[in-house]
Amino acid sequence: MEASAALSRIGLAGLAVMGQNLALNIAEKGFPISVYNRTTSKVDETVDRARQEGSLPLTGQYNPRDFVLSLQRPRSVIILVKAGAPVDQTIAALSDHMEPGDTIIDGGNEWYENTERRIHQASEKGLLYLGMGVSGGEEGARNGPSLMPGGSLQAYNNIQDILSKVAAQVEDGPCVTYIGEGGSGNFVKMVHNGIEYGDMQLISEAYDVLKHVGGLNNSELADIFAEWNRGELESFLIEITADIFKVKDEEGGDGFLVDKILDKTGMKRENAASVLKEAGMSDDIASAARVGVDKKRLIDDVRQALYASKICSYAQGMNLLRAKSNEKGWNLNLGELARIWKGGCIIRAVFLDRIKKAYQRNPNLASLIVDPEFAREMVQRQAAWRRVVGLAISAGISTPGMCASLAYFDTYRRARLPANLVQAQRDLFGAHTYERVDRPGAFHTEWTKLARKSGSGVGALN
Repeated sequence: MEASAALSRIGLAGLAVMGQNLALNIAEKGFPISVYNRTTSKVDETVDRARQEGSLPLTGQYNPRDFVLSLQRPRSVIILVKAGAPVDQTIAALSDHMEPGDTIIDGGNEWYENTERRIHQASEKGLLYLGMGVSGGEEGARNGPSLMPGGSLQAYNNIQDILSKVAAQVEDGPCVTYIGEGGSGNFVKMVHNGIEYGDMQLISEAYDVLKHVGGLNNSELADIFAEWNRGELESFLIEITADIFKVKDEEGGDGFLVDKILDKTGMKRENAASVLKEAGMSDDIASAARVGVDKKRLIDDVRQALYASKICSYAQGMNLLRAKSNEKGWNLNLGELARIWKGGCIIRAVFLDRIKKAYQRNPNLASLIVDPEFAREMVQRQAAWRRVVGLAISAGISTPGMCASLAYFDTYRRARLPANLVQAQRDLFGAHTYERVDRPGAFHTEWTKLARKSGSGVGALN
């Protein structure tokens, strides 16, 4: 082995597209990196790309031993392989050659409890471990992702200089922070993905209402989304949605490509749809709803409904993080999480800066929707929001995301909810007890006996 000057600063194993792109990003930032993959052609491919993309300081290794020994101590190895068993196999192959104080960083979308198991197993060999969420897709991995590392603080400190350079950069710093202990990095990434899918669902509902109730065509939709992307909804997902509506179909002749895509997300609804269509129930209601719609007002209402629904969606995501953080003692900094999502990742949006500030104003905020600024905005938008949901319901258009968000808002808004009746039912059939509004303690009542006694002379419906 040559003098340590020739050793790589970090290693990366697993060279599918994400792995290759992240390795090239690290090399481009000036950190010499060794790469390894079980399929040797992937190693060659990555080495070729490093040469073509500017003679980057990247070396290929062809077996686990040479790979590990090519790294400076304490060694840090990122693995980017499919979640589950392949991660365990890769760790087993590499850890045989690693020494106490070395670090394994799993950059995949792993279930957080698997990470906690691996942290424990690694520590038995004296190895440090990080489970690191990586968001931003292929483009983010190559040019600057949002990184969510959780686990050993020492392991994070060993590579903080690398992660800070490799992550997306926003005006208030790089899009990376130490998340917390255990599987917190993976858990935060999972909730991020949930928020991402919530965003996409809400956008698709806005599209559905504009198209089927408003009768808007793709060119108009492209313009509307481009316009929205200049205001409070400015975000990566709104921007790409505007682009999608502009793309013509190159393969099948006329029209736009988005209209030729099968609306398939894995739900089996074809049979019901075809039965109802046969019965003449499919598009008539939406067509009827379109008559007499004020397009300009509808567009503005849908924008407001989308924004208000989005606040609720993020509020629920943040509350999920807070609950798990309290349960596990992770001490998550919710404002800092909003900050590192401002760049690099799929949910990047101007809106996240406002979320960061809400948590800076009050780190113990019960929910985003009770932050004075967000609460005011939702109250201002609730009339438009209710109009859109009401219009969609009467037009037979399903808007589950907007409806659920509105229900969440109304649950918070009302001083009293009907759960008092549920508690009474549970006490009747299971003696679960209930609490009262007017005095402390747990109470149980013989509901049936009392009802029979008082009901003997009652004939309300006679």
